[in-house]
Amino acid sequence: MSKNLRNIAIIAHVDHGKTTLVDALLKQTHTFRDNQEEMGKTCLLDSNDLERERGITILAKNTSVDYQGVKINIIDTPGHADFSGEVERTLNMADGAILIVDAQEGPMPQTRFVLKKALEQKLKIIVVINKIDKQFANIPQTIERINDLFLDLATDESQLEFPILYAVGRDGKVYQTPPTTDQSEGDVTPLLDYIIKYIPSPQADINLPFKMLISALDYNPHLGKICIGKISQGQIKLKQKFVLSNRPHHSFSVDSIMLFHGLSRQSVEEASAGDIVALSGLPEVNIGETVTDPVDLNPLPSIKLSDPTLHLTIGPNTSPFSGQDGQFSTAKQLESRLEKELETNLSLKLKKLENGRFQISGRGELHLAILLESLRREGYEFEVAKPQVITKLIDNLKQEPVEEINLIVPQIYLGTINKELGQRQAHLLQMSPLSSGDIEFIYHLSTRNLLGLRSLLLTATKGTIIMNSQVIEYQPFANPLPKLRRGVLIAAETGQALAYGLQNAQGRGQTFIDAGIPVYEGMIIGQNSRDEDLQINVTKGKKLTNMRSKASDGIIKLEPPIKFSLEQALDFLEDDELLEITPLNLRLRKKYLTDIERRRQRRS
Repeated sequence: MSKNLRNIAIIAHVDHGKTTLVDALLKQTHTFRDNQEEMGKTCLLDSNDLERERGITILAKNTSVDYQGVKINIIDTPGHADFSGEVERTLNMADGAILIVDAQEGPMPQTRFVLKKALEQKLKIIVVINKIDKQFANIPQTIERINDLFLDLATDESQLEFPILYAVGRDGKVYQTPPTTDQSEGDVTPLLDYIIKYIPSPQADINLPFKMLISALDYNPHLGKICIGKISQGQIKLKQKFVLSNRPHHSFSVDSIMLFHGLSRQSVEEASAGDIVALSGLPEVNIGETVTDPVDLNPLPSIKLSDPTLHLTIGPNTSPFSGQDGQFSTAKQLESRLEKELETNLSLKLKKLENGRFQISGRGELHLAILLESLRREGYEFEVAKPQVITKLIDNLKQEPVEEINLIVPQIYLGTINKELGQRQAHLLQMSPLSSGDIEFIYHLSTRNLLGLRSLLLTATKGTIIMNSQVIEYQPFANPLPKLRRGVLIAAETGQALAYGLQNAQGRGQTFIDAGIPVYEGMIIGQNSRDEDLQINVTKGKKLTNMRSKASDGIIKLEPPIKFSLEQALDFLEDDELLEITPLNLRLRKKYLTDIERRRQRRS
């Protein structure tokens, strides 16, 4: 046990300021030199391109700072419910947690989830009420809601005692009491002091045989696979012999031992109980396995994960344009990449189907969409079907997941929310006005009926909605939701979309493509203004004639097409449609491309 070591996790709801506060801790503890490039950057731990683009943490990160002779290992965890598997697998490395809560929004659905997981691990909690400089920040109300949350989730009385600090994370300021003016001087010192004072050092015995649970995996081209975890007991030295508890007959020696320092890792000769380390030289290992000294093969408790709620079918691209954009387009290449993803993405499940297709299961739409976007950027070309909800058989009844949805919208959209949620058979639990003038709604709604709602409401409220959801229970399968989407416009011919053809299509509905875009028969090129699907020839040009008239020779003016993101395209899909995903294009299409095939399928 080292008195000069603290292991803490940063937990919070999405966008409550975790990563910004970690930036301040790294910079103000002089982890970097004043002239280093990192001093001018933000979101230092969000190194993934998708994380920076979306402004969310997707993967848990390890870093560390030194303060008053104490090393503080910091684990920055995701705040979005779809990536809660990252939270579950990394909290076992911590001895305490900093719970960050927005002073205006207060505790949100994911705040409850991450706090519950932290309290189950018996972690000591420091609460930081962040963004106290917001115009509608309500600190007394936020404290009251935090106390209610602890009362609801605490497993023993000692967990009801916790310090509260106040912060403007963007400015790197933390206070023991709310400041009287916005210009108050401050830094992160109060938080660092409380971490040393309140969070216990690792309670581990250095004299017992070495044991470590693998909590994360990484890869280095020179060192190979790297496993990351907290040493639960004992010591580890270079070239010392160890085994995996579930494979005791194959021993190995550790090639390198690395400790975290700032954004980098430092090689060391040995490490002790309580240290968070990165080890190389191990054989094929998986997250959740125990690395142990051969004299004691008992494994450490494995990581418990919540079940996935959605699955979708993925397979090689079968469209007429397949192989034109992607570097990897075969079923074997796709299978190899998905199996590699399973090593680190614990919340993901993979099932092999026939015809080179696979079923991937995840925590939610965003979880699956991030994976698909990652594959796309790596040069993969594939097609996916509409996401489906995973049901369970409980007490001989087919049951489906139900989620609690938290919505915050400006008052002018009250009617929009009531209409859309009413159509989806949602149950309203609470509707209350906020000090900002917005309205907060809390609904219960089946995951099946929730699909596609986020994109629809973002469009309907002009991007002003704040929406979060969390699976809370399973209930008997309810009546199927009636089709809410109108029909589509389908390309009748293969060729290049022309302005004249698109003008005809826009007379029937909204289009998704520009003039000059290649199309194929069966490709969805727009949405019909009516409920039924409609074939239309957008490759048709205007017939040339010697006759001239003002009416016929006018310039064709087209409305701008609707451009879908990957998530919006997934939400748009119906059961008889596919989304073709390539590094350069997203194309919606019918499963059966010709009208004859679709008619035959409807009759069968």
